[in-house]
Amino acid sequence: MQFWSDAADVPGDFGPSAVTVGKFDGLHAGHRAVIDTLRAISEDRGLVPTVVTFDRNPLSLLRPELCPDPLVSNEQKVELLEDAGIGAVLMVTFDERLRDMTPIEFVQQILVEALHAAVVLVGRDFRFGAKGAGDVALLESLGREHGFEVVIIDDVTPDGSRRVSSTWVRELLAAGNVREAARLLGGAPTVRSVVVHGAHRGRELGYPTANLAPNLEGFAPGDGVYAAWLIVDGERYGAAVSIGNNPTFDGVPAKQVEAHAIDQDFDLYGKTVALEFVDRIRGMWKFDSVTELVEQIARDEEVAREMLGIAPRVAK
Repeated sequence: MQFWSDAADVPGDFGPSAVTVGKFDGLHAGHRAVIDTLRAISEDRGLVPTVVTFDRNPLSLLRPELCPDPLVSNEQKVELLEDAGIGAVLMVTFDERLRDMTPIEFVQQILVEALHAAVVLVGRDFRFGAKGAGDVALLESLGREHGFEVVIIDDVTPDGSRRVSSTWVRELLAAGNVREAARLLGGAPTVRSVVVHGAHRGRELGYPTANLAPNLEGFAPGDGVYAAWLIVDGERYGAAVSIGNNPTFDGVPAKQVEAHAIDQDFDLYGKTVALEFVDRIRGMWKFDSVTELVEQIARDEEVAREMLGIAPRVAK
């Protein structure tokens, strides 16, 4: 897959292309429907399936007080787009220059001059250019002027009413409903970070954990305990994951993510690992004693084994 962070970097002989434009945060089912159509059109017409996206949510500049946390990092987004079969990605910097670009300038400089678009796919509510002044009608008019076709993609509404959106996915994850979020995403919600040293309480309790650095890539689910897959150097290990401040102990960070790899005991410090969440086991509870906590951790591990299809622990 070809990738550029500036329209000026696109080779002059690139294209012709079929292009879609959007944030593509999380690459949920709505995004995937657009990409499936983009790829089908591209294959049929000999075009390069191309995505124009942004290095940040435009709200971070336009209305920072309303800007939500991203579902994926830029690196994760690019990986997801490549896995989905996109041929080229232009991830432009959403700065003051782009904010103030008129709809005509956006089409001329990015879609026409840089990407040589033959087809442009957008949703019915697509807006572009400074203050969202451009709409689908204007895009179609500019398409006739510059020789590209505009294809309208309908919303994806799996329950017959609410359209799939990144906002909906965030709501589900915040509530701990990782299974339903996965249905909308078309894959497990995932976070990624470096394993760092913690208080080593897990090892003292007989359940060592990998503590993830707080600068996570991805959107961590709401506080609780989850069954997940721990990805290390391309290998997958079943895990029980705790998210939250572990109220049984004092001084734990508010959003600590700790993963106990089932049936494994290895040194992960300094490694970048990923967690793919499968299902929620329980909420984050405060226990009256360490003994009660250890007993519950043992039960959590058994539930995680069942959810992940891992054989029960063999008694020694």
